[in-house]
Amino acid sequence: MQELVDTLARQRSLGDEGLRALLESPDGETVQELHAQARAVAEERFGKKVYLRALIEWSNVCRNDCLYCGIRKSNRSVHRYTLTRGEILSACEKAWTQGLRTFVLQGGENPPAALELAGTVAEIRASWPEAAITLSLGELPYDTYRLLKDSGADRYLLRHETASPEHYARLHPAGMRLESRIRCIRDLKALGFQTGVGMMVGSPFQTPEDLIRDIRFIESVRPQMVGIGPFIPAKDTPFADQPAGSADMTLRLYSILRLMFPNLLIPSTTALSTLLEGGRQAGILAGANVIMPSFTPASRRADYALYEGKSHEELPIIEQELTAIGYGINRNRGDYSEN
Repeated sequence: MQELVDTLARQRSLGDEGLRALLESPDGETVQELHAQARAVAEERFGKKVYLRALIEWSNVCRNDCLYCGIRKSNRSVHRYTLTRGEILSACEKAWTQGLRTFVLQGGENPPAALELAGTVAEIRASWPEAAITLSLGELPYDTYRLLKDSGADRYLLRHETASPEHYARLHPAGMRLESRIRCIRDLKALGFQTGVGMMVGSPFQTPEDLIRDIRFIESVRPQMVGIGPFIPAKDTPFADQPAGSADMTLRLYSILRLMFPNLLIPSTTALSTLLEGGRQAGILAGANVIMPSFTPASRRADYALYEGKSHEELPIIEQELTAIGYGINRNRGDYSEN
């Protein structure tokens, strides 16, 4: 099993059976070696420093009815909101003052509102020309993506959720198709966005073959960012009674992807820190190199409940946690680079 880790680190790829063996191995020493080699690669590329992204959850209004999501359209218990331009700019100002140089506007899929958001993106760009602007607004028409890019957005995160069409169909309502998601991802790359994909680990009906298919999809798309987190059930959804995904499997995937793509931007996600005590630190020690503290106005955070028990990372706590494992913060924008 050790040979598999060494081969992955040396060749930056592995056959399907090798990947499955690493994902399923009961050998704790092998898993620790996997994390150690991934951590060494991350430290070689980025030092013992982590990039920060200011997460601003702009709106929980969504047109979709994904079976796993707490803000799905048919969830009538959700108190819907959309931040005003002033609230967004205030959050950006707070983040900039605290030394963050990337703003992430995340929200439900709402194409008309995304069009209106372009004006806010332009104002952010004018106000903080040195900052990076990341968007995560779901599937949108090509022309809307182009407008957002022209308005000043640099990056776009659109998680593919699963690369298996059959699995995708079991997680989403009729009318949502994986091929549409993939088309949008390719549109984003064609427009010059630094593009992110990603999946849930342990979502209902997922198999090891599905995860291997996700890895192969990432290998084919060559994104700049990959966001991976464990599935956590949300109340008032069809999957409310399903078991949560595995933190251990999530950490293994961080390490595998770090060894395959040494320069990749990989967040230690909120879902991981929600599921696992010390999860944020564990993610960094497994090869992740990004953390996204919340700058959503405190009065709105509880309304952006994608799943149960969602944690909200405050910057002082993050700094303490990083110091405890011998890491610090890189205050740069943290753009993707092949070098």
